[in-house]
Amino acid sequence: MAKIQIITIIANILFVLYISRLIIKGKLREEYAIVWVICTLILMLFSFWRNGLEVMARLTGVYEAPNLVFTGFIFAILIYLLHLSVVASKLHNDNKKLAQEISLLKEKFDKHVGDQ
Repeated sequence: MAKIQIITIIANILFVLYISRLIIKGKLREEYAIVWVICTLILMLFSFWRNGLEVMARLTGVYEAPNLVFTGFIFAILIYLLHLSVVASKLHNDNKKLAQEISLLKEKFDKHVGDQ
């Protein structure tokens, strides 16, 4: 096994342990951790299977194997950014709704206090 493979495998294991620690401390939600764990497992697979990248490149018709890595990760990042945009939009709408409800409750409270 090559030195770079060992370094990559150790780095992947440490990264999964760090993700687990973040989940346990409540700093990372499980649904987001799944994406990171899957990406790490894919990297781990290619760390063990040295010719895997060339095989996948030939199967997908990519001329150079490193281009497959960049294309795959760019595509994954775009999908993840879209997901985060959807989550941010939902949170924005929820915050707006909560602010409106608080405003209505404050108005009712002020009227009730003014009547007494």
